[in-house]
Amino acid sequence: MISKIKSREEISKLVDELKAKGKTIVTINGSFDIIHIGHLYILEEAKKQGDILIVGVNSDDSVREWKRLMNNEDFEKRPYNNEKNRAKLLAGFECVDFVTIFNKTDCLKFVESIKPNIHVNGSEYGEDCIESPIVKKYGGKIHIIKLKEGMSTSKLIEKIKNE
Repeated sequence: MISKIKSREEISKLVDELKAKGKTIVTINGSFDIIHIGHLYILEEAKKQGDILIVGVNSDDSVREWKRLMNNEDFEKRPYNNEKNRAKLLAGFECVDFVTIFNKTDCLKFVESIKPNIHVNGSEYGEDCIESPIVKKYGGKIHIIKLKEGMSTSKLIEKIKNE
């Protein structure tokens, strides 16, 4: 079986081949630290937008840096699951075609390397998300998915801490 987890170089080459075959490429990205039903929901909805769903996963270092920049008290403890395990979990979902890890606090280089037809974000980021200019520059569009109420990693962590 061919691995769904690809390096950035492998994924760029693969995307070129898939686009040449007329496939619609969809991207989504995040840390996906503690997988929960909200993640599955947004991934399944993202997959409905095209033929191939590529998930960009923040590296461990980029998760810590992002959490530090966001003044998260426990940024040094994050992520709870390492990047290889997070990538393997995501690759296990039927709706996910490929996973790649990126090492920046933002996903701009990931998105630009793929030039997706559609980039999916949760409603908390909106149509004017940081990915929007790059996606639109290459003729793609942003698709926003309304998040399930109360489904977030932060809320799950808070619930665990309070029990």
